[in-house]
Amino acid sequence: MQKLSLDALAREHLERAAATPGGRSATTVFGGHEHTLRQTLLALTAGTNLAEHDSPGEATLLVLRGRVRLSSGDTEWEGRSGDLLVIPPARHGLQALEDAAVVLTVAKRA
Repeated sequence: MQKLSLDALAREHLERAAATPGGRSATTVFGGHEHTLRQTLLALTAGTNLAEHDSPGEATLLVLRGRVRLSSGDTEWEGRSGDLLVIPPARHGLQALEDAAVVLTVAKRA
């Protein structure tokens, strides 16, 4: 069994994101290319965007800190600390409205 502190990881990667020109930092928390399930912690500084991209499978976004906006087409959802957003199975993008840390969980398609 493995135990991780998401709070500590969020703090570490928010510091890393603030120190990079792109304003983001990420690490795989669980899984990877050889697994169906993958969890990734993403840290984004305020105003940073993840450009619109295709959905790789069923996915959720758990907001650990800050505030984000998930958009797909003309629809937007705002998430703040403690919110779980279900990512639509369509092209979507993400914007950090404040410095934010999120956990992206993806169950990739077979």
